[in-house]
Amino acid sequence: MYKLIITYLFLVIPLLIFAQEPEISIAPQQQFSDTTFSSLAIAQDTALTDSLVLDTMGVVKEQKAVINAPIDYTASDSMVVSLDGQKVYLYNEAKVTYQNIELEAYYIELDLETKEIYAEGILDSVGEMTQKPLFRQGSEEYESETMRYNFESEKAFITKVVSAQGEGFIHSDRTKKIGEEVFITKDAKYTTCDADHPHFYLHLTKAKVVSNEKIITGPAYMVLEDFPIYFPILPFGYFPNSPSYSSGILLPKYGEEQNRGFFLRDGGYYWAASEYFDLAVQGDIYSRGSWGTRIKTNYKKRYKFSGNFGFDYAINKYGEQGLDTYRKSKQYKIMWSHSQDSKANPNQTFSASVNISSSGYDKQNAYDMNDYLTTTKSSSISYSRKFENTPFNMSMNLRHSQNTKDSTMSLSLPEMTFSMAKVYPFRKKNRSGSIKFYEKFGINYTGNLKNSITAKEDEIFSSSFATDWKNGIKHNLPISFPSFNLFNHINFSPGISYNEKWYFKKYNYNYEAGGDFPDNPSSIPDNIRIDTITGLNRVYDYAYSISASTNIYGMFIPRNPDSKIKGIRHKMTPSVSFSYRPDFGADKYGYWQEVQVDSAGNTQYFDTNLGGIYGGSPGRGESGAISFSLNNNLEMKKLDTRDSTKTDEEQSFRKVKIIDNLSVSSSYNLIADSLNLSPFNIRARTTVAGVSINMGTTLDPYMVDENYRRIHKYVWNERSGIKKLGRVTRANLSFGMNFSSKDKDKEGNKQGDDQEGPTASGETLPAIYDEYAAFSLPWDFSFDYSLNYSGATKSNPNGRVTQTLGLRGNVSITDKWQLSAMTNFDIQEQEFALTSFRLNRDLHCWNMSFNFVPFGFRKSYSFTISASSSMLQDLKIQKQQSHYDNFTF
Repeated sequence: MYKLIITYLFLVIPLLIFAQEPEISIAPQQQFSDTTFSSLAIAQDTALTDSLVLDTMGVVKEQKAVINAPIDYTASDSMVVSLDGQKVYLYNEAKVTYQNIELEAYYIELDLETKEIYAEGILDSVGEMTQKPLFRQGSEEYESETMRYNFESEKAFITKVVSAQGEGFIHSDRTKKIGEEVFITKDAKYTTCDADHPHFYLHLTKAKVVSNEKIITGPAYMVLEDFPIYFPILPFGYFPNSPSYSSGILLPKYGEEQNRGFFLRDGGYYWAASEYFDLAVQGDIYSRGSWGTRIKTNYKKRYKFSGNFGFDYAINKYGEQGLDTYRKSKQYKIMWSHSQDSKANPNQTFSASVNISSSGYDKQNAYDMNDYLTTTKSSSISYSRKFENTPFNMSMNLRHSQNTKDSTMSLSLPEMTFSMAKVYPFRKKNRSGSIKFYEKFGINYTGNLKNSITAKEDEIFSSSFATDWKNGIKHNLPISFPSFNLFNHINFSPGISYNEKWYFKKYNYNYEAGGDFPDNPSSIPDNIRIDTITGLNRVYDYAYSISASTNIYGMFIPRNPDSKIKGIRHKMTPSVSFSYRPDFGADKYGYWQEVQVDSAGNTQYFDTNLGGIYGGSPGRGESGAISFSLNNNLEMKKLDTRDSTKTDEEQSFRKVKIIDNLSVSSSYNLIADSLNLSPFNIRARTTVAGVSINMGTTLDPYMVDENYRRIHKYVWNERSGIKKLGRVTRANLSFGMNFSSKDKDKEGNKQGDDQEGPTASGETLPAIYDEYAAFSLPWDFSFDYSLNYSGATKSNPNGRVTQTLGLRGNVSITDKWQLSAMTNFDIQEQEFALTSFRLNRDLHCWNMSFNFVPFGFRKSYSFTISASSSMLQDLKIQKQQSHYDNFTF
């Protein structure tokens, strides 16, 4: 405070007396404007030409001021103004603000005559620099040891500065600011490491930095852990540094494969076309002739739609041209994703999810293990429209599915559906009172059009639309009658269903003695000629049904009042339905044709709509079937003892499911002359000790002959010994478990910094042990088991059993070391499937990883040390053996 009083006495009072200018007061926070500076200069008759100049006519005119905005400044310790009023000295937590410029430091010196400002930090008691100058201008911010800045030229000299440039940092001993966002520096360090002393950097002999745009450098070399690596040296460098996306070259990756040779991969150009879309074109080239190209684009229109599209094409060459081992393959991949903003149009939508490729693309070009393991792909392009204020809806889809394992592809181009929601034709629009019985009568409609083909992918485009493609239209008209309750517990629901299919061709069969038609389907003898008759062909069927269902509850309550089990509840849901369908094999329908099949005059019925897109003709024979099912659920309410802190009076009960679901279903045909009973389907699901278990089986009640065809003999009447319900034709069992270590934070064994804390056992360790790491290995492990059985057939009399075991695991050896592994084991074949190990080490700004696949087609290894930053993704040391070297045709 005494400094402030002395300054006031020796500077301000004389000015008021002799200059008679407006009063200037000094306070802990002060503003200087252009007027203030001009007044000070004129009063003291110093540097008069800074504010007054002579024009060519000798007339005095005022020069435009350089400082055209107030300067705000503060300091927590003291502020000193020089006797001439041209300098201000600020101490401790000093801050100066001018327009969009802010400067904070321990010491700031403001020179109003030279329009310069100087700032520096201060060393603390341990020799560390504190309150370093922190300079902000717009979005720019950087810290240094000293700084000198000129308001007029906007230039600055800065020492020991660290500035953030995008994902990287520049450390410079001496930097010159030559523009608002332009710097030049010498012997600087460029790194993506955020440590005060970076673990690695590029030594820039000289560089120019344009903030939020680019960094251009002359010769540069690598320094790793303070060890310079002079070879290879970069003659020049260019680092894009734009906060917004911009066009530029995509640098390729380099490496070597045994089969395809040396390569440059993923090189190309990125075009930031506009805010609505972009485009990237990349390519691969191998020294042995293989090459590939990729086009990727993203697009978006706000409040309308967004998506991305990609097309990949590759030609892979293996072996030496001219030799028998030489192979050449062409591969492609198309991916498209499109989604519409829900606000764009509430009544219609358009979306796309396309993933289509040649069958060998992932095997020869994929680098992601999940892509390699995927053998099925599907695509869908959908358009839907809802007709407002009507019950009608329409949708259209283009679908694709393929199995890359056997190159089978299915296309549905197009598939259209038109539907009408349920309407009640007898219901009055304006009525009073309760709904009448007949008003509950409802009807709805669904129409579907399909045009599809299933073939090998190399046969799709050479197929005939008339003979190879399947097409048709299907109409479904379910009629619902009002349901009613019997005895208030049994719910009855009658109904009628009508289905009609329109095909555009049908078949006619003729027997030819000595004929040979090997292309016939397997169900038709070779001596039957099949003729295709084109034209509209109606195929319809209808059925009547009525169903009944109810719920039955059973309860068991222990008699012991001290029992932890409050009760066990069993819920059963039986359901019975009856359906009738006439014999559509009668001649009046024309769906089935009786044809002679041999010289002895034996005949056989053949479906005139065989292989229709919606299935063939309705089945022969009258049907009056009773279907029945029984679902069971068993659960228990028991005392919740997981919280030991609660008293007996505070304890609550929780539900525990014993059997989530156990169901049995089958049907019996009252009209059929044989094989009336359908197989029994049994399904069960439960959870034991946190393990979800699923199981199921199918039991056929009938025996089979020597050709494994069902015959009308019940199993329980033919098998000796213990009666059996039926033959097991299919069974499955699957379960899995996940294990993981406990969270040490929740266990209370994580120590705070420089303080005592409890261990896992509740003990307290002295603070002297803080430097010791608590030994813990966070881990997780999971496994899944699957068992499947298929019943005996003529080709496999003993049936087929498959068992697989999958194992997954991760462990954090330390905070920096992680180990993961996965494998699949085929128990029946006694061999492992895909197995991989991964070891990873976090090196702060670097990452080290080791991947190893010990056997199989993916057999390979890779060891990589690379910079963590995506900007320096090519700054790496890598040694690998590619799994593509194992590829053989």
